[in-house]
Amino acid sequence: MTATGSADLVIVANRLPVDRVTEDDGTPGWRKSPGGLVTALEPVMRQNDGAWIGWPGNTDEEVEPFVDEGLSLVPVSMSADEVEEFYEGFSNGTLWPLYHDVVAKPAFHREWWEAYVRVNERFAAKAAEVAAKDATVWVQDYQMQLVPKMLRELRPDLRIGFFLHIPFPPAELFQQLPWRRQILEGLLGADIVGFQLAGGAANFVRLVRQRVGHKTHRDTVYLPDGRTVRAAAFPISIDSAGFEELARSETVGERALQIREALGNPERILLGIDRLDYTKGIHPRLRAYSELVRDAQFDVEDTVFVQVATPSRERVDQYRILRDDIDRLVGRINGDLGRIGRPAISYMHSSYPRHEMAALYRAADIMVVTPYRDGMNLVAKEYVACRFENDGALVLSEFAGAADELRQAWQVNPYDINGMKATIMEAARAQPKEVSRRMKAMRKQILEHDVDQWAADFLEALASVPGAHGKTVRPPQKG
Repeated sequence: MTATGSADLVIVANRLPVDRVTEDDGTPGWRKSPGGLVTALEPVMRQNDGAWIGWPGNTDEEVEPFVDEGLSLVPVSMSADEVEEFYEGFSNGTLWPLYHDVVAKPAFHREWWEAYVRVNERFAAKAAEVAAKDATVWVQDYQMQLVPKMLRELRPDLRIGFFLHIPFPPAELFQQLPWRRQILEGLLGADIVGFQLAGGAANFVRLVRQRVGHKTHRDTVYLPDGRTVRAAAFPISIDSAGFEELARSETVGERALQIREALGNPERILLGIDRLDYTKGIHPRLRAYSELVRDAQFDVEDTVFVQVATPSRERVDQYRILRDDIDRLVGRINGDLGRIGRPAISYMHSSYPRHEMAALYRAADIMVVTPYRDGMNLVAKEYVACRFENDGALVLSEFAGAADELRQAWQVNPYDINGMKATIMEAARAQPKEVSRRMKAMRKQILEHDVDQWAADFLEALASVPGAHGKTVRPPQKG
């Protein structure tokens, strides 16, 4: 177990990389969470005597630091009120919609902000306690934006990085936030502030210049204390080789055939896999498909749309309303257009293990990924990784971060339903040679730029942060 002040690399994230489970014998245990972040950081943590700080997911017990499969994990507790105000409230009721182009209206409540400050202070204090002298601390995502500054005040010897996994909004939207300056100053505690896209980094630098008044040049902010802060894009990726290996396995191949058989061996399967979230554009996608069936472009006898919606934030009202809306829409479409044993849409509101996801990716002829706004969207990359025969078409929203890298996808504007219909049909009618050409190029991109490369690039940039800039800069403006 990592002793106080002994970790050379500390990851600070909202959640620990494990979930609480009950073992076969009834005793409580831990299971590694699915997800690319854990996969990417695990080897780096092992090499650097690392520790991961996060919330264990419960509110009824204090959990002592523990080791799971060789990883040092340091839990930070939260009360039920803090989960409601910090996590469901400020993180997901204020920041999430604000950072996703205000697809839903953000709520600004002072008590939510106070909880956000309080929880960020607790995480920063824990990181200060766990980190060795001159250690590297990598803070993850929108729930922890105040941690870099708080941590730097406690431990100025540390090298601090921050990475935002969701989009960073333009000034016109960010300026709505009553605590905009505190968030910007919080992030400026880091040496490197990483974003999914160059546009997010540019938005941040512009806001720092306008709202805080620091001198900036291109991607660099010059602070009065001599520090420089670099804002840059580090597009996150997936364990591409791991997904391909899984997709090539005999069991996944067999399961993909079983899925097709269970769906009636249709000529064509379209697939959507999303967290059930209002940013994901599930509603317009299903509407577009239903209109194609209504207009006889597709026939339920030979085509089916499989939509998997993973449960998400079930305690938040907006998410409960969204679930009811999607349930009603699917019921109406199937009632109007389906036939006995042949629904137009096969809909599952459930979570699936990675093995089943890979089988779905193998089974699907067309993957439809249409978020209104997404920081990256790893589902699109997972689909590409699983198409090792260079077949399968990807229809992708131009507002997903992944669209920057997966330029050979059939790109759509999710707000334009007619345009989406035309593009889905174009993908469905494309010649195998064209489909293969596009998929080959996308596969090259994600195999060369996988999640290990992402982590290595970020940590390398953090390790090479320059010393004091030596420039004379004015103190920041008030207000």
